[in-house]
Amino acid sequence: MTPLTIGFSPCPNDTFIFNRLVHSSPVAGEPVFGKPYLEDVETLNQWAFEKRLDITKLSCHAAGHVLDDYCLLPSGGALGHGCGPLLVARHNCPAAELVGKKIAIPGEFTTAAMLFRMFLPDCTDLVVMRFEQIMEAVSTGEVSAGVIIHESRFTYQDKGLCCLQDLGQWWEESSGMPIPLGCIGVRRSLGRALIADIDRQVKASLDWARKNYEEGFPYIREHAQETEMKVIRSHINLYVNDFSYDLGVDGRMAVETFFSRARQEKILPESAQPVFCL
Repeated sequence: MTPLTIGFSPCPNDTFIFNRLVHSSPVAGEPVFGKPYLEDVETLNQWAFEKRLDITKLSCHAAGHVLDDYCLLPSGGALGHGCGPLLVARHNCPAAELVGKKIAIPGEFTTAAMLFRMFLPDCTDLVVMRFEQIMEAVSTGEVSAGVIIHESRFTYQDKGLCCLQDLGQWWEESSGMPIPLGCIGVRRSLGRALIADIDRQVKASLDWARKNYEEGFPYIREHAQETEMKVIRSHINLYVNDFSYDLGVDGRMAVETFFSRARQEKILPESAQPVFCL
């Protein structure tokens, strides 16, 4: 069969999950995957609008805009407790004082951007940046504050920054649900049987990663923004969990709640209803 196109971020949780899938030899009767595209999640979000890939990591925010073409795979995503984006600044201040000031967000269609818009809807001067540029922009005063994701969660204090609000904690307290950060979108036209095979392959890849924890680190470290092993391990331990293996009832409910709130806030269109692949 024609190799399936696949994309995910270079962040440790994604390279941990998909390492085996993209490096194992093809097995007769199983899906065949082409060379993966490792890109910033906002790049992958934009590519999903263009329908470029068969299988792609997506921000849950972006997923709400591409459901005509993609469904949400039960496995491979990033959802959990205590793992949301952080709003950081050089000096501590009430978050409400940021209204009217420049705030950096890691992509227009990231879940982080959506959470910030929900949290402080009156902040409208948003500056879109790649996630790895935000801490520097805050440190130099280019922006008054920034929303950070990925490895930045573990290193912002080393840059002399302080956390004004843990947006994931705010979401969990206001909704009672874990925060759905990212998901795996699969082209709906592939059909249920092939999508089920893809889901099994993702689960098998994660099983391998958990059983061969150390063996996967050269690949993970090769692509990580922060290469210190302590940071990489902390990243994987936080973002890879049981929801990564299967969303389950609680995970699906969290996604549905997230979409519902985004529709109420008019961040997602009224037609945006989560479509799960299986």
